[in-house]
Amino acid sequence: MANWTTLQENLERKGYRVQHFATGEQAAMYLNGQIDGATVGFGGSLTLHQMHLFPLLAAHNTVFWHDETPAGMTVMQTRTAAARAEVYLSSVNGISETGEIVNIDHTGNRVAAISYGPARVYLVVGANKVAPTLAAAIDRARNIAAPRNAQRLHRKTPCAIQADKCYDCQSPERICRNLSILWEKPAGAAYEVVLLDEALGY
Repeated sequence: MANWTTLQENLERKGYRVQHFATGEQAAMYLNGQIDGATVGFGGSLTLHQMHLFPLLAAHNTVFWHDETPAGMTVMQTRTAAARAEVYLSSVNGISETGEIVNIDHTGNRVAAISYGPARVYLVVGANKVAPTLAAAIDRARNIAAPRNAQRLHRKTPCAIQADKCYDCQSPERICRNLSILWEKPAGAAYEVVLLDEALGY
C-alpha cells in the first residue's frame, strides 16, 4: 500500500503542488472546477478515460485528445494541438515514493508535453501506479503498464499476448520507444500531481 504521506512530502519538496482524493470521480470534479475557458491537451491515458474527464472539460474548454480526434483534424494534428495547449493532463506509468515520475511513450507526444510547453500540467496518479523506489517505478512502467497497454491497443508484439512483461522486442508495433523520468518538477510551468486512493488505468 502506498505511503501517501511520504510521497506527498517528497513531491512537494520537489516543487509540485499535490492534491489527494479518495476516488477518480472526486478528482474529476476538482479538475473540472480548476480548468475553465482554456485550451486543454490530453495525453493517451486510460485513467483519464475512466474518469470521464473529456466530456466534462469539453463542455467549457477546447480539448484536444487523439482518442477523440475532431472532425477535419488528423491524429497527428490533434496530438500537436494537445501538446501546445495551455493546460495538459496525463496519467503516469509509475511514480516512486521518493517522488520521481516515470512514463513510457510510443510517439513521444505525451512525454514531450509533460516536460515542456503547456503553462499548467496535471498528472493524475492512481494507487496502483505507486512504487517504493525509482527502480521499481521503471520496472512497473516497463513490465506492467506497457504490456497491458500494448494488449489494450491490439499491438502485434510479444508482450501483448499475455501482457506479462517486456520482451525488449524489435517489433514495428512496439509502443515502448521513449522513457521519461522527472527527477524534479520541470522549470517554467505549474505542475500539480493528483493522487487517488482508487486504482485506475495501467
